[in-house]
Amino acid sequence: MNRDTILCLCDYSGVMAQPWVMAGYTAILIDPQHPAGITTDGGYVRVGHEIDHPVSWQVIRDHLPRLVFVVGFPPCTDVSLSGTRWWAKKAAADRYFQCKATRVAEQCQTIGNMSGAPWIMENPMSAFSRIFRQPDHKFHPFHYTGWEPDDNYRKETWLWCGGGFVMPPALQASGLDEPDNRIHHCPPGAERANIRSATPRGFARAVFNANGAASGCSSKVLGPKAERWVQEIEQGAEA
Repeated sequence: MNRDTILCLCDYSGVMAQPWVMAGYTAILIDPQHPAGITTDGGYVRVGHEIDHPVSWQVIRDHLPRLVFVVGFPPCTDVSLSGTRWWAKKAAADRYFQCKATRVAEQCQTIGNMSGAPWIMENPMSAFSRIFRQPDHKFHPFHYTGWEPDDNYRKETWLWCGGGFVMPPALQASGLDEPDNRIHHCPPGAERANIRSATPRGFARAVFNANGAASGCSSKVLGPKAERWVQEIEQGAEA
């Protein structure tokens, strides 16, 4: 059976899956923010439930042998170190609040391990470093502006990985201003959480380039703004 599917857990935006879909893969996005049930849109299959739901488990079981890559974005609201000052208040209201967050993260890692494919679990600076282990990798979006110059901002992100995941090397564009702090300055609003948690497009393209190529697909899926930067870097390397 061909491995032709990427599974994205707790993923509403679909940014991480986009390069894979452009290369002909199918992407399954599981997140309760999608419409309930299963909907399809081009190369995307959206499952509008939590991971721990009969529909989600059925989709995962049906596609497990086809998975070429698994990524999990468990919610960081109750584990992000930036929210440490609120932990005591949350614990007073629900002593198991971090246990519930950890349960979702464990599901992401377990599904990744079961797939036999490369997998990652992403979170900002997080209590998961104490609950699980220290992260395997750390990065900021600006580290990958060579793939997407618009990602010139800071947001330290931690990765736990397995299955042979290859961390892409940093590829920074030259001539840009200092990285900004747009994530920390994001104004309050209904979409604030989704904006702050959205996957950087440059990192998504870099992950595909490092891990998708090994799967036999095209090794480069660039946004139009990134092409010039990568060409300059490759020309410099050849010289």
